[in-house]
Amino acid sequence: MTLLGPKRATPSPIADALSACRSAFAAIGVLTGFINILMLSGSLFMLQVYDRVLPSRSVPTLLALFALVAALYAFQGTLDTIRGRILVRIGAFLDDQLSTRVYEAVVRLSLRVKSRADGLQAVRDLDQLRSFLSSTGPTALCDLPWMPLYVGLCFLFHFWIGVAALFGALLLISLTVATELLTRGPTRAAVTHAASRMAVAEASRRNAEALQAMGMISRFSAIWAAANAKYMHHQQDGSDIAGGLAAASRVLRMLLQSGVLAVGAYLTINQEATAGVIIASSILVARALAPVELAIANWKGFLGARQSWHRLSDLLGVLQHVDKSVMELPRPSKSLSIEHVTLTPPGQQRVVVNDATFAVQAGQAVGIIGPSASGKSSLARAIVGVWQPARGKVRLDGAALDQWSPEALGPYVGYVPQDVELFEGTVAENISRFAPEPDPATVIAAAQAAGVHDLVVRLPDGYDTPVGENGMALSAGQRQRVALARALYGDPFLVVLDEPNSNLDAEGDEALTQAILGLRQRGAIVIVIAHRPSALKAVDLVLAMAGGTIQAFGPKDEVLRKVLQPARVAAPRPMTIVPDNKAMQA
Repeated sequence: MTLLGPKRATPSPIADALSACRSAFAAIGVLTGFINILMLSGSLFMLQVYDRVLPSRSVPTLLALFALVAALYAFQGTLDTIRGRILVRIGAFLDDQLSTRVYEAVVRLSLRVKSRADGLQAVRDLDQLRSFLSSTGPTALCDLPWMPLYVGLCFLFHFWIGVAALFGALLLISLTVATELLTRGPTRAAVTHAASRMAVAEASRRNAEALQAMGMISRFSAIWAAANAKYMHHQQDGSDIAGGLAAASRVLRMLLQSGVLAVGAYLTINQEATAGVIIASSILVARALAPVELAIANWKGFLGARQSWHRLSDLLGVLQHVDKSVMELPRPSKSLSIEHVTLTPPGQQRVVVNDATFAVQAGQAVGIIGPSASGKSSLARAIVGVWQPARGKVRLDGAALDQWSPEALGPYVGYVPQDVELFEGTVAENISRFAPEPDPATVIAAAQAAGVHDLVVRLPDGYDTPVGENGMALSAGQRQRVALARALYGDPFLVVLDEPNSNLDAEGDEALTQAILGLRQRGAIVIVIAHRPSALKAVDLVLAMAGGTIQAFGPKDEVLRKVLQPARVAAPRPMTIVPDNKAMQA
């Protein structure tokens, strides 16, 4: 559908989806042709009434003409309804074809590129496209090519009537071009500021407790008000321009229609036209100019749909997923190797992990330690495949992670991120990773392996207890323990735990230790990022990081002794007074 945007060198997924509706668009074209021909019914009816019925005073002729025009109007209404329904279904088909890809793009956007102000803009863009296809805007665009037919018929009535109709059409087309030029900038700016406004609102909602506790609501209200004012300013500018031009087009159309009546009256006075021509030409001119007026009235929606088309095409192009058939690899069971991995955050050039290399065998557990911002969590994201290394490879049993699709690799990986969030649903659904038909025995086994079964059965509805939005119905410690059970669901081979005990009590710490020992006993590999020593009880290897590089890796006691030794050597010594001259010499 080229009206929504210029053709691009790279095929657009939206264009591909719409190209599958070629037969539907062809049907719309045929229906539009019949509808526009039937639009002549009113003009021809008035022409016959004034030129035949009134002079002859024939009531049967009037009744026959009225019955005919009523049938034609009914047929026209039916065709118009069918055309509208086809457009609605084209919009639904577009949504059906793209909604999954748009959802995946929204999910993976922050993992591939620098996060934008509003991560849900792509969803709104798809809604905008679907809504436009279901509105009266496309019908106006479909009717525009038929304008020359009506103008040509006006010329058939009389040359000067045709000139008046052509002049009006050119004026309205000029208004359409002005609408395009004047509303493009404000509409684009309004979308940008709307994204910023929604980002402020979403951040405030997610951090409502902090805003309330620290008295920051009024400050963020001011930030919201400023963002909203910018949005409203550009939204108002666009609406004012579009509304003003739409009003001008309506007034101009009525003026032109009256002008054609005046021209027809003048021609009738001079006996160059009949009274029927006056009425018929007036209706024809109104019909000729109606699509332009309707297009101007819907131009804001058209412009928004076109911009949504471009944004969606760009986003899906950046995050284009290539569906390739890969040989299904066997379940990993031997080793994890990190080979010269260098990491940069999505959309940035700053290196957060530099040339990391180490290997772990089945049944081993590694505790990663180091100061804040040393690259521990970033390395964890690379190990589970969330971040793609800028250089190097992460391998399971010798195969790089990119040889698996996320869906194929997921059952073999368990992950507890640093910021734990559960999804709205029941405890069982969260533990089972929202499997369509989870096996209750497998869910309970994961909970028992995580030491959370007794905690769950004490909840009001046990495993069927709703956790609420973001798991807020549970305490922070309960969410962390349920997230551990989710990570252990299905007996994954690789389990990565990023500060899994930050909110745990002594009972939770003990359950975590037993869970890690159980994983090692069945031959899994465990990576634990720890700030608290209790998380290292069950590990046999330790990796120390600082400044994004690995400082030491090996058996736990050996590495801890090496890492902690400098702290004892650098202990404060008694201060001594040194003479100034000796200090200068030193």
